[in-house]
Amino acid sequence: MMKFTCSTAQLNQAIANVSLAVSPKSTLPALEGILVTARGKVLTLVGYNLELGITSTLPAKIEEEGEVVIPAKLFSEIIRKTASDEILLSCDQRFLVEIKGGVSEFTILGMSPLEFPELPTVGEGEAVSLPQDKLRSMVDQTLFAVAQNDAKPVHTGCLFLLENGQATVVAVDGFRLALRREPAEVEQTIRFVVPGKSLNELLKLLGDNDTQVELQVSKKHILFTIGDTSIVSRLLEGEFLDYNAAIPKDASTVVKVSTRGLISSIERTSLLISDRLKSPLRVVFDENLVRMSCSTTIGKAYDECESQSTGPRVEMGFNNRYLMDALKNSEADMVKMEISGPLSPMKVLPLEGDSFLFLVLPMKLKAE
Repeated sequence: MMKFTCSTAQLNQAIANVSLAVSPKSTLPALEGILVTARGKVLTLVGYNLELGITSTLPAKIEEEGEVVIPAKLFSEIIRKTASDEILLSCDQRFLVEIKGGVSEFTILGMSPLEFPELPTVGEGEAVSLPQDKLRSMVDQTLFAVAQNDAKPVHTGCLFLLENGQATVVAVDGFRLALRREPAEVEQTIRFVVPGKSLNELLKLLGDNDTQVELQVSKKHILFTIGDTSIVSRLLEGEFLDYNAAIPKDASTVVKVSTRGLISSIERTSLLISDRLKSPLRVVFDENLVRMSCSTTIGKAYDECESQSTGPRVEMGFNNRYLMDALKNSEADMVKMEISGPLSPMKVLPLEGDSFLFLVLPMKLKAE
């Protein structure tokens, strides 16, 4: 049995949040639903797909306490399209759910809460907090470099390293590396790898303000708490690449360039490259000029971009998309590229400081 009244807008937002963790299709029907629990003065909604669980709470006038699992898609549609400001929801012993909003009334079949798997508990893990906007930009600027295949499952996630007053997030996929650093109030050393899929959903819940996100880390799970919403995700196990060893220490050629200018040049040169017509982008770092060219079966393209450079001329081949991803995710007007030879990974860095570092591995060029 259960009966409560709550705000339609708040319920709609809570459903939208937890739906990010609901399985669209599952052999376990309860996983396609949202667990709704009414206790005291609080309504709790949970979505869980066995990898990621999201919990959202909201105030409600509760007449009878209880819980039920409601099919997520239908529940979401009904609440989203309800015209009234308040929702009255009740449920009987057979899990028949009645939803009333203004003149609209729906009766749908729910499921027993006993069929809903229990969320993992994080317990007394290591705790740390980071500002929402910082966490968001760190994840956003590294997620693109997460490995898409499972050759090494640990690389399908981002490594978080919190130590000595600094938070670092790293992603690698065998062809490139993305690293973001921000100052953080951390004394202890915490290290864990969060699956890319979980971080993708976390991004949708993070805002652009500096309110704190609480992170609680146990051996196998992490809990992110953002206001009334919390996300629990499993962690990835395995040996993450020793990224410090992968980053070249010195550079013989240093090039400073307008990020937008270089992206435009690459985009124009890449018009002849597609999934069917693969070709490396030939890039020559010349004195104060970056020259780009490519040739595929349909023709040739050339473009150039002004730069400020020091060191010897270098000619390199790149995957055009990987080079573009690094530039776009720098979110800086100007970048500095450090090169230690035509076959060495190229570093893309900010002009000042070390808030980000992207590595792009070169491709072998055929002799012209």
